[in-house]
Amino acid sequence: MPSRPEPRRPALSPAGRPQGAKSPSGGSAAHEVASVGAPPFPVNIGQAAALSGVSAKMLRHYESLGLLGRVTRTDSGYRQYAASDVHTLRFIKRSRDMGFSMAEIAELVNLWHDRGRASAHVKTIAQRHLDDLKGRIEAMQAMQRTLQDLLHHCHGDNRPDCPILDDLAGSTQPSCHS
Repeated sequence: MPSRPEPRRPALSPAGRPQGAKSPSGGSAAHEVASVGAPPFPVNIGQAAALSGVSAKMLRHYESLGLLGRVTRTDSGYRQYAASDVHTLRFIKRSRDMGFSMAEIAELVNLWHDRGRASAHVKTIAQRHLDDLKGRIEAMQAMQRTLQDLLHHCHGDNRPDCPILDDLAGSTQPSCHS
């Protein structure tokens, strides 16, 4: 049986359409793509999650908290995220990575979107967060010193006496001696 030649396939644009083809919005497919390999917007929840580094579950949570504003939906109810939504999700993720609380993030997102904001307000939030981090670090360092001291005084042998348990129980006298 003779083999048939494969039909010619048109070259595809980064948006996955034949080059020169019009996008659904009427513009060329190349204009929909910010950079080569980036999907055209809007994107679905899975794509938005992948592009932002935020799980789909957290994405829905952030939306429910109002951090994304109103997300458009298809006629069938599927969420559609714009490039600005993905950018906001990256902002939220970076803020979470820096340890900001959800309340602080909500405030920072609002300030970020407000071009008339005063940077002093942003600095106040960041300074308050830094002060909180310093306090938590000091508390953790105190815990570390206490544990090191307790470990130093504990023989860690077969005897039942244990200064670690005594300290946790609130006893003042260590039961193991170095």
